[in-house]
Parts: sequence; structure tokens; C-alpha cells
Amino acid sequence: MKKSPTFACSACGSAVVRWAGRCPHCGAMNTIAQVSQAEAAMVAKGEGQQAAAQTLTLEGLDAANGPEVPRLITGMGELDRVLGGGLAAGGVVLIGGEPGIGKSTLLAQVCGAVGRQGSVLYATAEESTQQVRARFARLDASSAGVQLAATGDALALAGVIRSGVHLLVVVDSIQLLSLTGIEGEAGGVAQCRACAAILVEAAKRAGTALLIVGHVTKDGGLAGPRLLEHLVDTVLSFEGDRYQDLRVLRAVKNRYGSTNEIGLFRMGGQGLEEVADPGGLYIKDRDAAVPGSCVVPVIEGNRCLLVEVQALVNPTEYPQPVRRVSGIDSNRVAMVLAVLSRRLRLPLGTADVFVNVTGGARIQEPAADLAVALAVASAWREVAVPPDLVAVGEVGLGGELRPTTRYDLRAAEARRLGFQRLVGPGPGQGRGRLVVTSVAAAVEGVFG
Repeated sequence: MKKSPTFACSACGSAVVRWAGRCPHCGAMNTIAQVSQAEAAMVAKGEGQQAAAQTLTLEGLDAANGPEVPRLITGMGELDRVLGGGLAAGGVVLIGGEPGIGKSTLLAQVCGAVGRQGSVLYATAEESTQQVRARFARLDASSAGVQLAATGDALALAGVIRSGVHLLVVVDSIQLLSLTGIEGEAGGVAQCRACAAILVEAAKRAGTALLIVGHVTKDGGLAGPRLLEHLVDTVLSFEGDRYQDLRVLRAVKNRYGSTNEIGLFRMGGQGLEEVADPGGLYIKDRDAAVPGSCVVPVIEGNRCLLVEVQALVNPTEYPQPVRRVSGIDSNRVAMVLAVLSRRLRLPLGTADVFVNVTGGARIQEPAADLAVALAVASAWREVAVPPDLVAVGEVGLGGELRPTTRYDLRAAEARRLGFQRLVGPGPGQGRGRLVVTSVAAAVEGVFG
């Protein structure tokens, strides 16, 4: 079948069904010409885009701000700090952590506190209501406003959320929910994506705060599709050593606040207790007279924590020396050991080296490199680092030291906790400040 020709105006781009001397849209004369099918498709697409653009509402940066999002206070100051001021109405929070770390304890205490302000629903797909009720009683978190539901039906939960009768809904956990009509078993990619999407939509429409628990993989990441993290507003990571009582809550993503805040808790007999002043928490049991110990001020969010790095160097006759690292990046420790062996000629190639960060703390920034180097040198020489000294600095492959960020905060916190000397590169002067530019100079300055 022969296709009919297509015409368009060269002045305004509008498509017309036949040739005319005057464009019916812009009024220009002698601008109508025949175009190809491809050009006609582009003209039609452009007209559709222009029509859609008319529906957009554009605002300038100086436009008046809308009303602030209402916040729901959880009753736990450390959690509210991480969230940016409390749970946002209609906000969806995904919290993950290893089994046994205390996620259910945290959520039970939050539900008990919010339940005194209004209605709360705790929906569990892992336990029975009797088990959940017993946990609330043990934590003394029982409240008349808290309701329990044991179900894995995502559609039913979405209906309850959409009703808007609850201030807060807790779902434990997303991997055990299922939605009728979606292929795959609960916990699969399709089911997790569909269940999360329907719950998030219901929470947004009702303005209900939603807390979703997610399982983690053996590497510590949230299980399930990555889409889960994009669907929610906030992603929280609950970390810690199950054999230690300290727990760290950090925001991996937060649309309603900063990701530079952390919350610190201690697991006690009555549940999680907030740690208001954690600066010296990791060094309270330190024995400064033992060789192989050095303190480093590390930055966690907007806080400075003083952490003890321990090292043990033991000569060995085996051809393959042992290297064991806990609480810090093993690759950085290996680099520091190589620098000590090459630049300072320490015979570490014939010794087992163990490096540990005490208290279950985890150091992620390279500012601890110098503390690791001094701890290893102290262990090898069997000379203790001065008890009033802290070290901070990044070690380079040439043995040079590089300054770290937020020096003033680190120095102020160290002085507040009784440390009088700080060794490392960068700014600062006065009594107790030892400025060094290399690992060799730092070792010489500390041990002589």
C-alpha cells in the first residue's frame, strides 16, 4: 500500500496533512514542504515533548520553601541523630545487620517509645506473636499503642499501611514477604522488589513512617536486589561484634539528613543503652605500659573516637611468617609492614606479625597508618609508646607521611581525654606537638 506524503512547516516544525500556502499554526507563508517518514516521526516526537513540557512546574532556587516534613521522635537520641532528627512522616527506612546483632531489640525499644505517642504496628514474618510479645516484656517496652501481626502477606500489610491509622509500621523482614501473582519464592529478586515497591507506595500515600528489616550477606551487605536501597529513603547499617557489647549505627544513605552521623549503643541487660560520650570508650581498659600499643584519633561521622591499635611481633623459624589483622584493612597493614621493612630495615620478614584494634572497633580511614607503624616498631623494640601520646598520619610507599583531615577536631578530643602529645604530619604547633614528615622521623622522635 502506497504511503501518503507528510508535510511540515519549516518555521515552527508543526506537521500538517496536506500542502498549504500558509501554516495554520504559526501563520508563516510558503513554509510548508514535504518531509520524509523519519523526519515526520521526529516532528511528532518534538510536538509531544513540547506538550508534556507545558505541564511541568518550574521553580527557582530562591522560591519559598514548603512546609517541613513532620518528624516522629523515636525516644532514642542516638537513632534520631542518625536519622537527621527522627523518623520522617512517609519516610521508609531499611535497616540491616548481622543475625544476633540487636536489630529486633532496637526496633522493639523504638516501637515501645513511639507506642506511647500513637498507634504502632509490628509485623513479623519470622517469629510468632508470642515470641515478639515476650521480647517486648523482657525489654520493658510494652505499650498500649503497639499492635502485633504475624504474616508474610505483603498485600495485606500494604492495605494496613494505606489506611493511615498507624504512626509507625515495622516489617521484619522483607526477605520473608511474598506477593500473590509474582513468580518466585519469598526472598527472591522478583518478590523482594515487588513487596518493597508496594509497601513503599502505601507508606508514601498514607504518610506513615515505615521501618523495614533486611537480611545481610556473608560480606555484610544487604541481601536482595540493589533496587531495595534505591526504593527507600534511608539505609541504616547496624554493626558490631556479637561478643562485645558496643554497637554502631550508621547511615549509608539518607534523603532526610546527613550520612556523616553515627549512633553508639551498648548492649545491656535491659536492651540497648545510648553512649552519650564515646570519645574514650575504646581505650578505657588500655595498659599503656605494655609495648606494641598506640592510640589514634579516628573520625566517625562528625565524631572523633580514640582507638587503641595493638601489635605483636614474634620471631619465627618458619619460611612463611604469619600475618593476622583484625579491625583494620589488611592491605594497608601489609603496606605499612613493607615500608617498615624496606625504609627502616626492620627484620619483619622473619617474624609473625599480629595487628588488632581493641574493643571491636573498625578503622576504615588511612589516618591510622602511623599508629600501626609505631605499634609494630614498639613491639619489635619492646619499648612502650609514651602513655600521653597519640599518632595520626597516612603512610606513603616512600616512607613519607601525609596529613589527614580535621586535625583540629582530633587534637581537641585527644587533649580533652588527657593526651598531651600528638605526633604526625600537617599543621599544629606548640607544646606537645611533634611534626614529622616520614615514618623514620616519627619512630626516632618517639623512641629516640
